[in-house]
Amino acid sequence: MEDEKAIIIQNHEGEEHMVAAAAHIVKALLASKNLNEDVRKILFDLDTHLSTMTILNERKEDELNLNEAELRLKCAEKKIMSWESKQSKIWDSGSKHVSDYLQAVEEVQSLRSLSLDGGGGGGDKQRRLLRQADSILQIAMVRLEEELFHILQHSKQSFESEFTSFHSCDDESIVSVEDDDLSEESSRRESNGDESKEYAVDLIKPEVIPHLKSIANVMFASNYDQEFCQAFVGARKGVLDEYLGSILELEKLSIEDVLRMEWGNLNYEIKKWIRAMKIIVRVYLAGEKRLYYQILGEFGAINPVCFVETSKAWMLRLLNFGEAVAIGQHLPEKLFSLLNMYEVLADLLLHIDALFCEEVGASIRIDFHRLQRELGDAAKATFMEFRTAVASYAALSPFPGGGILHLTRYVMNYIKTLVEYGNTLNLLLKDQNRGEPEPLIEEENAKNAAPSPGICPLAHHLHSVVSLLESNLDSRSKLYKDISLQHIFLMNNIHYMVQKTRKSELRGFLGDEWIRKHMVKVQQHVTSYERTTWSSVLSLLREDRNSGSNSPWKMILKERCRGFCIAFEEIYKNQTSWSIPDPQLRENLRILTSQKIFQAYRGFIGRNSENLSEKHIKYSADDLENYVHDLFGGSPKSLNNRRK
Repeated sequence: MEDEKAIIIQNHEGEEHMVAAAAHIVKALLASKNLNEDVRKILFDLDTHLSTMTILNERKEDELNLNEAELRLKCAEKKIMSWESKQSKIWDSGSKHVSDYLQAVEEVQSLRSLSLDGGGGGGDKQRRLLRQADSILQIAMVRLEEELFHILQHSKQSFESEFTSFHSCDDESIVSVEDDDLSEESSRRESNGDESKEYAVDLIKPEVIPHLKSIANVMFASNYDQEFCQAFVGARKGVLDEYLGSILELEKLSIEDVLRMEWGNLNYEIKKWIRAMKIIVRVYLAGEKRLYYQILGEFGAINPVCFVETSKAWMLRLLNFGEAVAIGQHLPEKLFSLLNMYEVLADLLLHIDALFCEEVGASIRIDFHRLQRELGDAAKATFMEFRTAVASYAALSPFPGGGILHLTRYVMNYIKTLVEYGNTLNLLLKDQNRGEPEPLIEEENAKNAAPSPGICPLAHHLHSVVSLLESNLDSRSKLYKDISLQHIFLMNNIHYMVQKTRKSELRGFLGDEWIRKHMVKVQQHVTSYERTTWSSVLSLLREDRNSGSNSPWKMILKERCRGFCIAFEEIYKNQTSWSIPDPQLRENLRILTSQKIFQAYRGFIGRNSENLSEKHIKYSADDLENYVHDLFGGSPKSLNNRRK
């Protein structure tokens, strides 16, 4: 059949050449001026006849071309339709089958183009062939969509195990009212120093990229670019939904859902959000952008449009969550989460600008920058709310035992953690300390080594916070009726503040001068405690024979010895229930007290041993020394029934 076809074509071409040559000769003769009318008429008739033959030959050629196109179309259709009854996938069946199928589709594309370019000379047959080519192409495009989806589903790769370091804070509460060690939080922040590192991951197996690209090329060439993009974007959206929903465990929360959440649940969701934002932007979307470029890079603007369409829904969901957190209540416990969120967005700004650099992604880029500003404003407002809360915190009853107030622990642990966000807070607070001075803060700063104007904004505010805390402590100390207990309370709390500052990065913000002055305050309260507690008691052991009493000296000694024991027992009963939580401070005060009592009592007994019998000496000096070491233990004891 092919030989016959070749012979027909060869004969047809020879005939065409002969007619064309004859027509050329006739036209040349007609151009001569020496022809009579009869010859000219004969030549004119011959020219008309040759023109008619040329038209007939052209029609015959069109018929031959259509016949050839029909044969080729049937052959291509057979290859394409052979896969419609098969369950197996073309790209799973080997490169030979893939090549044959793509060639068949390209053949249909070519024949369709020839039919369109051939004009209307083919009539009904040409229109029928065009409809047939369109029908075959449609079947092939549906098949290619299925193949595309199959390849994408079976070639996706997991990368989660490579990025286990992308965690937010793992402990449930960043700041505790207890004396917690926040080293976990510190190490967490130290581990986040890699924020500029690029992560190149393959979201699908690299070997299938050429397959996807070949499908894209064929579908775009067939004007099925919209169908390809819909299928590709739909498949990639599904993978992103699966990853965020199942692996990162992100729930679909509305702004109202977030605003109604209890803090514990919200804090947990914020941690997940922080981790998800890091992975999605720096790893997942970076990989997705790379994938889209590999497949659609040569198709111009369609590439960023498809990428944005894939990522837009989840990016908006993440941004909406952040917005809900930012507009919520400015509770002090939220500050660290707000700062973490703010810093994460700050670290990701360049990544976002690169991912959504085209105009089609401008809205995401703008929303991302706006959310960072909103979180910064919320963090700033929350910090100021914390400061106000410290100033206004009040109680109607004294803290038991004169120990370290929960407020003191909370505030010092809070600001100790705050300094780890020093750079961020300095940026946020840089204009905050230029406003109207607060009278209470100015007054306290004047008394407590106010910071110089040149120090950083955070240091300025931390000085204000500790000044407010001290003012609060002074007010709280006045709730104790016992003056000595007031000094114990202030000694404990100021000493705690100093220790927290000295052993942390707070030292760099409050300064050594602040530490020195407050250690002086601690010593002043120790001295005041000794004076108010023991001066009157130890005065009983002084030998003042000119006391003005008419009683015999021996009787006076006995009364003083008895009075001292009663006073000591009362102090013992009260002050064993008092608390000095710091072991070193407690031991130092016990030793200091013991030395004074031991020396005074032993000297008194020694000097007056002739005038005092054993029955008048209730306790030995060693007894008193031992009993002093029971003081400040936080557990009340009594000496009423104890004798030497």
